[in-house]
Order: sequence, then C-alpha cells, then structure tokens
Amino acid sequence: MNFNEVSFEYAAGTVKQLPASDLPEIVFSGHSNVGKSSLLNKLVQRKALARVSAQPGKTATINFYKLRNCRFVDLPGYGYAKVSKSEKERWASLVEGYLSSERQIALIIQIIDIRHKPTKDDYDMLNFLYHCNAPFVIVLTKKDKLKKTAYEKRIDEIMDELQDFEGVELIPFSAIDGSGLDGVKGVIEEYIEGFEEELTNGEETVSDAGTGEGDY
Repeated sequence: MNFNEVSFEYAAGTVKQLPASDLPEIVFSGHSNVGKSSLLNKLVQRKALARVSAQPGKTATINFYKLRNCRFVDLPGYGYAKVSKSEKERWASLVEGYLSSERQIALIIQIIDIRHKPTKDDYDMLNFLYHCNAPFVIVLTKKDKLKKTAYEKRIDEIMDELQDFEGVELIPFSAIDGSGLDGVKGVIEEYIEGFEEELTNGEETVSDAGTGEGDY
C-alpha cells in the first residue's frame, strides 16, 4: 500500500455534508492535542497534510484524505474544556452521526497519550467502540517524551488501565523518531485487506455502530 499517494479531499461540518462512502475508511479518533495530526502526517510522510494546531480544540470538522484504495478520516478532537457547550454538542452530533451512518469503516485508530491515564472522554469512546464491536486498535502517542524507565512503568500501568478492553491491540508510537510507525502501517494494511476480502465474499461490512454518549 502506498501511503504517500494522498490528498486532502473534503471537510464536513455537519452530518448532511458527509461525502459518499465508496472506499474503506481508516478513522482517527482521540482527545484534543493527543497527536492525531502528527500521526497522520508521519504515516503519509507529509509535514502539513493534516494541520497541527497550536490551539487545542480548534478543528471542528471531519476531514477526509484520499489514498488510492482507502480514505483516512480525521475526527474532531474531543474533551477540550474551553470549547463552549453548544460547540461540544455540535461535535458530538457530528461524530455520532458519522459513526452511526452506513460508512465503510475498516478500522478505527483510537489515540491516547501514553504519558497520562486515559481521560473520562477516552474511556467513554473506548467503551462505545468496544461494546458495539467496532474494529479498532489503540495507538499510544508521544512515546519519545518518556525515558526508558518511565516508558516501561507507563506500559505496565496502561495495561492495567485498559484491562477492560481485552484483545485490543496497543501500539506505542512516536512522531519524532518514527518508532511504532511500521506497526501502525501494518495494522492498517491488515484491516483494509480483511475488509476487501469481506466485500469480495459478499458479507456485511458497513458500520452498524449505533449512537453513543459523550462529548466527541
């Protein structure tokens, strides 16, 4: 799979603006300022395909990036306290509308900052994905911010913090040195291949996630 052949395609600010879903979609979800844009840019080897905002909570649209055989879908970051209640509600409606519509979702990459315990919003999203059997993995960003001893300690802690999500793959990642990048690329390729096989076999593949609660 060629990750470098990519272009920005569309930004949707409402559910009605969502484009047709005619390719497998790899969805990126996470708290504001968790490193979502940095992960996207590292995957496609671009410095600013996805803009890294100095102001958390600024991205208010679902952004679509087209590759040859899939789309990357960047959901708005959730959990930024300074955003107004009405804006949080709009974001929640937009993201829930996306997840509950008939999209060709091949994989959701749920992103968590490895340095910190998952927030309530993180747990809300994880529980939502887990209990509706959505295909997802967890990428632990900002690995480079921890020295070896602190990193090993956090890995042990996060295994306990995420023990309710048995069987979900964890991938530590650094946008600075690229560690974990091959693992993220590999899981994307694996899920796209599996999704395409299901399509070939005529199985049901569209998302049937329902709606969840929380400020996404």
